[in-house]
Amino acid sequence: MEKTIENLRKNGFTVTTFDTAAAAADYLAGGIHGKTVGMGGSATLAQLGLYDRLAADNTVFWHAKVPGDDTRLAADNAQVYICSANAISEEGFILNIDGMGNRLAGTLMKKERVIFVAGRNKLDGPFPQALMRARSVAAPKNAQRLNKKTPCAADGSQCFDCASPERICNALLVFWKKTSWAQSMEVVLIDEDLGF
Repeated sequence: MEKTIENLRKNGFTVTTFDTAAAAADYLAGGIHGKTVGMGGSATLAQLGLYDRLAADNTVFWHAKVPGDDTRLAADNAQVYICSANAISEEGFILNIDGMGNRLAGTLMKKERVIFVAGRNKLDGPFPQALMRARSVAAPKNAQRLNKKTPCAADGSQCFDCASPERICNALLVFWKKTSWAQSMEVVLIDEDLGF
């Protein structure tokens, strides 16, 4: 973890670490006030109970709570965008795979803050290994969670590079460095296994 944190910081990301999900949720809820907040699809954010915590003091857009493209677009245009990561390589690269691309767009649009929240299970070795984790661990588990009719959801152990219309891995985004459009890009790392 220490090597990954050092490399994330070298790549321009702010890194904040927590021992527990509860402490991370307190930090996030305590540090965002009166903003529009977009949230990407994420089992990690659901485990933190972040929507309800943030909605008490912000306008929060999350398609897991209010389904639809209007919610996704509002989330992408929010002042603050929060999502997880499918994998983080030891070089400090952040990887996300998406079906529709809204979560990827939300992290690329001009923002005051972009925040990636990840448990220790998302940290992997060199980039090729992290990419394999994103494709063959995170994607199948998320396809199962979303009840998709794909070979990876049925099997649960690997990516089949399928042509299913319900495929959730249509686009890959890798952050090698912090982008200049976001005033702040932060990685919140939690020393617990969270999400997929």
